[in-house]
Amino acid sequence: MSRRIACAALAALLAGSAPARAAESVATALIVSVDVSQSVDDARFKLQMEGIAEALEDPGVLAAITGNAGGILFAMVTWADRAGMPVPWRRITNKADAAAAAAAVRATPRQAGEFTCIGQMFRTVAASVIPAMPMPADRIVVDVSGDGIDNCTDPDAMEAERRDVLALGATINGLPILVPGENDVVGAGAYRAPGYGLRPTPLPQDRTSLEQWYRAHVVGGPTSFLLAAAGYGDFSRAMRRKFVIEISALEAP
Repeated sequence: MSRRIACAALAALLAGSAPARAAESVATALIVSVDVSQSVDDARFKLQMEGIAEALEDPGVLAAITGNAGGILFAMVTWADRAGMPVPWRRITNKADAAAAAAAVRATPRQAGEFTCIGQMFRTVAASVIPAMPMPADRIVVDVSGDGIDNCTDPDAMEAERRDVLALGATINGLPILVPGENDVVGAGAYRAPGYGLRPTPLPQDRTSLEQWYRAHVVGGPTSFLLAAAGYGDFSRAMRRKFVIEISALEAP
């Protein structure tokens, strides 16, 4: 083989390997973390799953996904008394990938559980979800949605679990679901798991809104933000908007 041919072959080999190297990472790894506790009945569960699936299929979200070199990583976590990952990590690079992910979300069965254990969800995300990422990502986003405050974790322990997620370089965004007449006010008197007791009615200064509670105890990390849904019927709209912002790394509202 002449030197010219050898050099040409080497150049072709390197050119062919460049996209492969670029494909070994993504800009965004998105973990959608969904409350499926007792307050989420079958109709609400279906609205959540359909809302996430519709968001994945939305043209604006697809444009954001395909605008990222190599697409995105996507996983879905559901949580109540414990947390699970019914949709494991998958890569989404095109419309077909997004449709397959949406189908997996729609096929997710109900998970049994009574309590809203956000702290335990954080523990699972830090211990087994983020470490299972199949490739590196420039940004790791944990998108937490729910209609209530944590009611089964000591507040200090929950904050420690949250810090563990943030220490892995993740950003935690919040999507509180506001249900008028149901969760307008939250606080120390909320229903709690055995061992945490049914605490006395909170003093006026202990009362807060679900949005304020999410800002104080859920949201955190670089460029983190909160975007509320005005009830379960608004969940799909809010999720689509959040996906575009998160995947495109846009400035938060």
